[in-house]
Amino acid sequence: MANAKQVSGKLEWRINVPDGTSNVVVPESDQLVNKTWLWLKGLLCGPILIIWRFLYKAWNLGVAEPKKAIHGVKVGLSLLIVSFFYYMRPLYDGVGGNAMWAVMTVVVVFESTVAGATLCKCFNRAIGTFLAGSLALGVQWIADKSGETFQPIIIGISVFLLASAATFSRFIPSVKARFDYGAMIFILTFSLVTVSGYRVDKLFEMAYHRLSTIAIGTSLCIFITMVFCPIWAGSGLHDLIVRNLEKLADSLDGCVDEYFKDDKTKLGNEEDPSKRMQGYKCVLNSKATEEVMANFARWEPAHGRFNFRHPWKQYLKIGTSMRKCAYCIEALNSCINSEIQAPDYLKKHLSDVCMLLSTNSSEVLKELVITMKTLTKSSKIDLLIGEMNLAVQKLQDSLNSLPNSFIGPTVSTLQAPNDANKETITKTAIPSLMEVFPLASSAYLLIEIAARTEGIADAVDQLAGLTEFELAMDENSKPKKPTSNSTSDIQDHETMKTLPKV
Repeated sequence: MANAKQVSGKLEWRINVPDGTSNVVVPESDQLVNKTWLWLKGLLCGPILIIWRFLYKAWNLGVAEPKKAIHGVKVGLSLLIVSFFYYMRPLYDGVGGNAMWAVMTVVVVFESTVAGATLCKCFNRAIGTFLAGSLALGVQWIADKSGETFQPIIIGISVFLLASAATFSRFIPSVKARFDYGAMIFILTFSLVTVSGYRVDKLFEMAYHRLSTIAIGTSLCIFITMVFCPIWAGSGLHDLIVRNLEKLADSLDGCVDEYFKDDKTKLGNEEDPSKRMQGYKCVLNSKATEEVMANFARWEPAHGRFNFRHPWKQYLKIGTSMRKCAYCIEALNSCINSEIQAPDYLKKHLSDVCMLLSTNSSEVLKELVITMKTLTKSSKIDLLIGEMNLAVQKLQDSLNSLPNSFIGPTVSTLQAPNDANKETITKTAIPSLMEVFPLASSAYLLIEIAARTEGIADAVDQLAGLTEFELAMDENSKPKKPTSNSTSDIQDHETMKTLPKV
């Protein structure tokens, strides 16, 4: 039933439905006004909302990583200083209209994360510009002496030969690693000076102004990046290796705990084991970063705890040893997540010795972390490695005794319902190969992890020898007077030394 009434001079239709509710039909004019308002609101508020979200994310990034914000301030400061060559007349008259090359040099050369990258680019740009400018002036002099007929031919042949040779040199690994940017600048500068010299009379003056402005820009970049909050590639590489060692130890503990602990223990653990287990992926993915940072660190002067000729290449060897260990942890993680699992009674047989080996291996890694952080030789690393090798020997013995532990008579007694006589049946419990294989694979991976952990310790020991780490002395490492029990301790230590290394 439809009822009509007059509201505000407009006719409004109200339709009553059986459940007591009503639907109001809004006039088309009001709908058009509402749509127009929503469209204008979205048009005006949309860009403001996008800008607000961008500023909010930028603020969070600056708070989380203040080094990036500091880098932005340093670049702005460098451009402000170098722009004075345009604003101040004496400086502008000194470098001429080529002052813009100094601004371009600051923009191109100033790197974001490491001081070594800035030093490397400044050196490459300066040397590439100087060599290209010198050769270009020499080629231009020879072309001028050859006459107008042969001048463009000599310039064209020189550009072709030197540009081709410099481009090919960028594919050589040693050149590409350290002088790739310099080769590119050499091609650009030589081609620019040589070709433009065919129409420009004052070629020497142009080359001089270009070289001087680039020297101004590179010097300013080096000064700003080394004086104001310097960010060193060497320190970053050192901290990266330390963090990866910590993540490797946590991943090893997390994998073994996840595999051998029962459900009650897992539920009682407040820390999420998946976060600890995934740390090895950072070690596997850090190879490219380590190589870049090690290359930049070679350009840096002595800073902090690192001397001028610090053996940065040894850090790459440590990283390689860590990745070998991380591959084994990844395989161990695959065994944990495999659909085929060993029975619980087999896991209990090896759980104690496997967790002992895992604990000893992670203690070695954690001791290496302390060694790298303090740059001192550990006084107990040999003892920890000896305990790890002893745990390896125990695990190998447990694996050898695994078949004998479960092959034996199992007595069961059967009795009929209406018979008083008892019948004794002897059975033999033999674990199948499918039951033993997953557990044996995990055990042998732990043995391999121990071997590769010792390889990491050897690489860190080589670094300690190259940089002459001091011996860390603590109360536990001080020599004590021999007692009645000290003889047995020495014998035990000598026994661990004689164990075969894995």
